[in-house]
Amino acid sequence: MRHTTRPTPATSRTGWLALLLAVPLVLTGCSGTGQESTTDTTTSTDAATGTIAVVTHSTPGDNFWDVVKSGAEQAGADLGMNVTYQGDGDPVKQSQLIDAAIATDPDGLIVSMANPDGVRSAVEKAVAAGIPVITINAGLDQSAEFGAETHVGQSEFIAGQGAGEQLADAGASNVICVIHEAGNVSLEERCAGAADTLGTVTNLQVDVANIADAKNTISSMLLSDPSIDGVLTLNPGIAVAAAQANTEAGGTALLATFDVSADVTALIEDGSILFAVDQQPYSQGYLPVVFLTLQLRNGDVVGGGQPVYSGPGFVTKDNAAQVAEFAVKGTR
Repeated sequence: MRHTTRPTPATSRTGWLALLLAVPLVLTGCSGTGQESTTDTTTSTDAATGTIAVVTHSTPGDNFWDVVKSGAEQAGADLGMNVTYQGDGDPVKQSQLIDAAIATDPDGLIVSMANPDGVRSAVEKAVAAGIPVITINAGLDQSAEFGAETHVGQSEFIAGQGAGEQLADAGASNVICVIHEAGNVSLEERCAGAADTLGTVTNLQVDVANIADAKNTISSMLLSDPSIDGVLTLNPGIAVAAAQANTEAGGTALLATFDVSADVTALIEDGSILFAVDQQPYSQGYLPVVFLTLQLRNGDVVGGGQPVYSGPGFVTKDNAAQVAEFAVKGTR
């Protein structure tokens, strides 16, 4: 095993970005003296290589996790690391996938924790085995407690507060918050944050694996209560369904969402969606691979025991076209 002993976490949140500059680069050409370099560095044969396992709570048909996976795999390709990816929305099955990854003795493990208590034992087992662990996307509050080195994602409650503020500023007062994964504490935190700023929010449960049924559920809710003037979805696929449902119900509700896709940016541009909260899932896949590679090759431990925030950002009509350029490539 090539696992590096973790130092005592520092208290500073600053300086981690500078570590990205330490990633080994493929360099050719002249030296700093202006003379031709005599060292051929066109390949990184001296750099340590290894395997980083990624195990998320992704469910079939959720394009959000395709973006996370793309980021992780691209980082692996850029750095010459082998990246494996598996996912399951059931915490029992996800724990089994984590256990299977531990058995392969990877050089690092990246885990999302939609149900932290459900995967705690498996994550702590990895830490006990000396495998560096970074959590992503969900489980920020439990990450350090479970022994992870850092968390890459956003504060879901704060992001929810921001979404609530923007909806309130736009005039919404009776808002439904559409939760697409039962038991996902991060999604519940988003709705709680929105309720904190709006005063009250009604949660509506749907299933991301059945978009058609989700559309019908949202449409029925809007038709049954014309006083609903705002809809906050937490997934781009559900956002598209909500836009269709809103049209069927008369199109009077203000619609906003978490997370971005090519369809979402198009709907923002045409005014059907007010804004999207962007946590940048590509970064959530890419950055942890960089951090764990730095640890393997240079002993660097990023984060200082604190989270590394990938969001929230807000995509509005003002910047949707710029984001759309990347969304169509599957990286936003």
